Amino acid sequence: MTADPRLIVPLDLPTVDEARDMVERLGDTVSFYKIGLELLASDGMTLARELKASGKSIFLDWKLHDIGATVERSARVLAGSGCDLLTVHAEPQVMKAAVQARGDSSLKILAVTVLTSLTDADLIEMGYAFSARELVERRVRQAIDCGVDGIVSSPHEAALAREIAGPGFLIVTPGVRPFWSAKNDQARAATPEAAIRAGASHLVCGRPITAANDPREAALKVIEEIAGV
Repeated sequence: MTADPRLIVPLDLPTVDEARDMVERLGDTVSFYKIGLELLASDGMTLARELKASGKSIFLDWKLHDIGATVERSARVLAGSGCDLLTVHAEPQVMKAAVQARGDSSLKILAVTVLTSLTDADLIEMGYAFSARELVERRVRQAIDCGVDGIVSSPHEAALAREIAGPGFLIVTPGVRPFWSAKNDQARAATPEAAIRAGASHLVCGRPITAANDPREAALKVIEEIAGV
């Protein structure tokens, strides 16, 4: 069984050396990797360029969130990296700046709607007047208006996002947990098959794979689950 490009494995590990080791252990079962804030603090861009040069697809999960001018400058630099996906927070000023900055590069911009660790109660405590579903709907519509390529949402809102955005729009779902794994800190999780059936274009599945005794076997189990979807 070969790698499925819909599966993205996050390299949320303390060091670049540990991330390289994980890539080696996964071998040809994974073709798409996410590099997030943890590795950003330890030369993650060097690793991103290495993996890209070896033929892997790269998701830069930086979640840019700043004034428009700063986001634009940062996204312009990242657009020249050759990487495939970049996340920004789903606020109109931020999204517009990132879209403008990437220009005609191949970098696709994803807008983060609501973090998968947050519940409706968490959003109320943060001062929002919306449920997670309502806030995701609002942000998907804003993302489309701003010209981004897709969004990040929990699998629970994937069907709603697909209904609004239609085909071709990227819907990346973290919080993917196979039935045989623990949910950990994911409040709005779903199985890989359920997420794909709901409309996800890509799955981010981390600890069930990277924390497994045999990460390669765990990745193959996820690939097998979504093979017929």
